[in-house]
Amino acid sequence: MPLSRRAALAGGCAALAAPFVAAAPARAGVSLVLYAAQHQQVVDLVNQAFTTASGIGVRVHLGEAPAIANQLATEGAHSPADIYFTENSPELTLLDERGLLAPVAPSTLAQVPARWSASSGHWLGVLARDSVLAYNPRRIAPAALPASLLDLARPAWRGRVAFAPTDADTLPLIGALAALHGTAAGLAWLKGMRDNARLYDDDEGVMAAVERGAAACGLANAYYWCRLASGKGEARTVSRLHRFAPGDVGNLINVSGAAVLRSSRLQPAAQRYLAFLVSARMQAALAASRVDFEYPLRPGVAANRMLAPWDSLRPPALTVGAIGDDRLAARLLRQAGLV
Repeated sequence: MPLSRRAALAGGCAALAAPFVAAAPARAGVSLVLYAAQHQQVVDLVNQAFTTASGIGVRVHLGEAPAIANQLATEGAHSPADIYFTENSPELTLLDERGLLAPVAPSTLAQVPARWSASSGHWLGVLARDSVLAYNPRRIAPAALPASLLDLARPAWRGRVAFAPTDADTLPLIGALAALHGTAAGLAWLKGMRDNARLYDDDEGVMAAVERGAAACGLANAYYWCRLASGKGEARTVSRLHRFAPGDVGNLINVSGAAVLRSSRLQPAAQRYLAFLVSARMQAALAASRVDFEYPLRPGVAANRMLAPWDSLRPPALTVGAIGDDRLAARLLRQAGLV
């Protein structure tokens, strides 16, 4: 497990020494500082387009989502960050709870359905990805796949499933499970997965294991299957995707969001960046790219063709706020012996 991820999950990650990524050059003498826990290819695509359109440069500090969120919480009002852009909602919820986020401009919030942003109005939903079970049809028949995420903790699945317990995308899943079924059920599931699963550092490792047949199936976001198939070629990709029964927690939709730090001295420019993220132009560019396989949250923008139709997804009835701030998920991982 990477050190930054282990430290963040242990709750002890202070300011990190990760270097800043090269900035998009500013033409107007203004440069924003972006703390990012999204994929670098996505961040680069957005920043280049934003600087071209606005003349405002962007300096990027990139890292693992829990570690970056803990760094921002530690820096507090003294953070140099203007914006935080991350893969999942819990880190934003944590910073909102600490009072570190500025209200998002109402006109910007109005560009995406309210259910995908903070009820406080302090962070903005930008993109979404759905949780799935990848499987290898050479190892398991579709008819034998489970109807529920909870089934994977049963003894029948021992040695057959790949799991990345400390991947940032797993933390919201644990939070959602606890919110829907209770903390005790969440801990019991994790203990079952500890006993059953082949463990990997991240979703990429899970997807690769399923693809080569090292595991019959594995939990990940559909994003990673699309990225694998895009590079390998869909016709040559062995693995397939399975979605659980409608409403099952295993069908969780993770929200990638962004916020302006309350301490930012460049509030107008930072708010302009958030508006650009959910503009029709940028949302369409992300959906059409070969580097991002997430659903645009702006209505009317078609998703990448490799993704299942948005209307076909059947996620659990759960608000982004109910998923929590990752602290319960981290505690349950420790209690289950997975960290």
